[in-house]
Amino acid sequence: MPANPKKILIINTFGIGDVLFTTPLISNIKAHQPTTFIGYLANARTAPMLALNPKIDKVFVYERDEFNAVYRRSRGEFIQKFRKFLKSIQRERFDLAVDLSLNGNMSFLMWLIGIRKRIGFNYKNRSPFLSKKIKLEGYENKHVVEYYLELLADLGVPAQHKRLEIFIPETDHRWAEFVLQEHGPLKDKKVVIVIPGGGASWGKDAVYKRWPSEKYAKLADKIVENFGVAIILMGDKKEQDLCDAVARRMRHVCVNLCGKTSITQLAALSARCKAVVVNDGGPLHIAVAAGAKTVSIFGPVDDRVYGPYPRDKHIVITQDIACRPCYRRFRRADCGHISCLNTLNVEEVAERIGQIL
Repeated sequence: MPANPKKILIINTFGIGDVLFTTPLISNIKAHQPTTFIGYLANARTAPMLALNPKIDKVFVYERDEFNAVYRRSRGEFIQKFRKFLKSIQRERFDLAVDLSLNGNMSFLMWLIGIRKRIGFNYKNRSPFLSKKIKLEGYENKHVVEYYLELLADLGVPAQHKRLEIFIPETDHRWAEFVLQEHGPLKDKKVVIVIPGGGASWGKDAVYKRWPSEKYAKLADKIVENFGVAIILMGDKKEQDLCDAVARRMRHVCVNLCGKTSITQLAALSARCKAVVVNDGGPLHIAVAAGAKTVSIFGPVDDRVYGPYPRDKHIVITQDIACRPCYRRFRRADCGHISCLNTLNVEEVAERIGQIL
């Protein structure tokens, strides 16, 4: 690998959590060589969050669905758009690409535009165009962040920084203060954020990551009664029905902000609340990066690999059954019962939240 490369492109087009897992990698590179220019190739959902990171100099957006839509409409328009996209990267003359896409297409494109050094994970030998191939069958037995930090050895960079980072605009900090002061049910109370959704990167299979909404409703009522807290429901716009269902089932009043906040507003509010109760997914890692205390519920996914990082201040709740975790090597087992989530009882979760409250 080039010694102290002047320009590095990091490629990660996955979801919010996975992108946040790369922030310690970025912090260590910048700490070792502050003048290094860092570019980041991400999807449209995570790009605004990355653009706020002062350690990232330029963000490039690759949205596969958008390119596919253009291709279906007009091949000529697609070629023109794709060339423009590649030229925008080529123009920066990167010395090195750190390819975390697990996709041979990206390493090929980086070779095509002349990035001479390309380091990354060679998942199932799918990336022959990497110049430094690290064999990978899946992330197992240690956290994804640790896999990413191990790449630093090839750059001659020590791994000293290990915390996730999210950068929150001052306007969002002021917005969070306003919410807590102006919503009547929240005034002068400890506030707990409850996020019954998450797992958006799993698409239609996200249900396999989510504790049932009726249990979230009972849990919210129980911690209101036991600890005198106020509840804020939060989530993505696509989870509006889910949050509405929780609110309807609750006996106590809550503040439902589902679909009404940005990623950084969620982070700003999480940082000011007593705890965030959440499933496995991007919102968990937003809260962790913001410095909040979290209680997370994990089903099929191995929390040692994808859980809060580092684990301090955070409680992870799992069901100790023989078949979990069943999500291995990027594949979920065929499961119709989801016992790891459905048999987890409200009282146990409430008791663990009590350790924070």
